[in-house]
Amino acid sequence: MACPLSKELFLRHHVRSIPVRVEDEVKVLRGAFKGKEGKVVQCYRKKYVIHVERCTRDKANGQTIHVGIDASNCVITKLKMDKSRKNILDRKNRMKIGQASSAANIVD
Repeated sequence: MACPLSKELFLRHHVRSIPVRVEDEVKVLRGAFKGKEGKVVQCYRKKYVIHVERCTRDKANGQTIHVGIDASNCVITKLKMDKSRKNILDRKNRMKIGQASSAANIVD
């Protein structure tokens, strides 16, 4: 499940979207929780939704549960960086891809 990056992160990393993980901070853009921000608590791959920290509702018995939000309706505002995440960003970097293709055209 991939989420688009915010404008600031897009300008920094030159990557449009990246798979969302637990501990990433996201902002909800669509739906009942529009405008809410929070950390990703769980990625529910079977239902293809993510659970965000402050997006909850109360059940009839008083229990509070997280509401599932589709990843495409969110934008990542802060990444949890680690070694594999850095490799993904380097591989998907649009500036490097553009430079490589322009360099190939010059050689030909």
